[in-house]
Amino acid sequence: MKLFRYRTAEGVRPGLIDSEGVPRDLAQHVADVTPETLNPSVLAAIAALDARALPELEGALDYAPCVGGIGKFLCIGLNYSDHAQEVGASPPAHPILFMKANSAIIGACDDVCIPRGSKATDWEVELGVVIGQAAKYVTVEDALDHVAGYCVVNDVSERDFQMQLTGQWTKGKSCDTFGPIGPWLVTADEVPDPQALDLSCDVNGQRMQTGHTSRMIFSVAEIISHLSQLMTLHPGDVIATGTPPGVGMGQKPTPIFLQEGDVMELEIQGLGRQRQNLRADQ
Repeated sequence: MKLFRYRTAEGVRPGLIDSEGVPRDLAQHVADVTPETLNPSVLAAIAALDARALPELEGALDYAPCVGGIGKFLCIGLNYSDHAQEVGASPPAHPILFMKANSAIIGACDDVCIPRGSKATDWEVELGVVIGQAAKYVTVEDALDHVAGYCVVNDVSERDFQMQLTGQWTKGKSCDTFGPIGPWLVTADEVPDPQALDLSCDVNGQRMQTGHTSRMIFSVAEIISHLSQLMTLHPGDVIATGTPPGVGMGQKPTPIFLQEGDVMELEIQGLGRQRQNLRADQ
């Protein structure tokens, strides 16, 4: 299933995309797409519905983040071998973990704000993993059983804040609007192999990132297993799994960074497309 959340004058409502690509309203059956909705029994009940009987949604949708009430926003750095190479870093021995503030989370097509003092705002298309069942001390073999679904994440980053402000990467990753998520949460049954997906990111119509999840240093299953040894992963936690090459800081001979008026378009095979306009923060 492809689940989503959309904004109306009355508030955020849940929806799904039917087998013919038609968006439909789910509010008669679930109140929202939240950690509680990600329970396997709830997802099974939604899957059993006759989608064609649900109210059809017409016109352009204002997508909210595809999951509400997100718990932890966990991110993995330098997880593509070719991305590590482009920024001159050695592949890590263990997954590099940093946190992204939940206040950064926005919808897939909301504006991204360049923060005050920014000189190096950058793009990063990433496969997002949404946990559906609590995971603690899980094995690699069992890790994917704890996944509710997948989504597109743009791990927007301010490189000067990240590298020069002293401390952890989180400083450059957590600015307001730096976490577009969605448009859809695609349930795990539609993604039999998360290591077989194409990713791309265009800036102002120019292809900047082209990647494939097979180039991950640590697979989705390995990431979940590793993190679950350190902390319990709860339903609604989101993991951004790293970005392929082509980020702005890796451009040769001179890095390229985002400016007001730029447009980012990101896509992951089967998971939908994002589009964000860049504007200066007020």
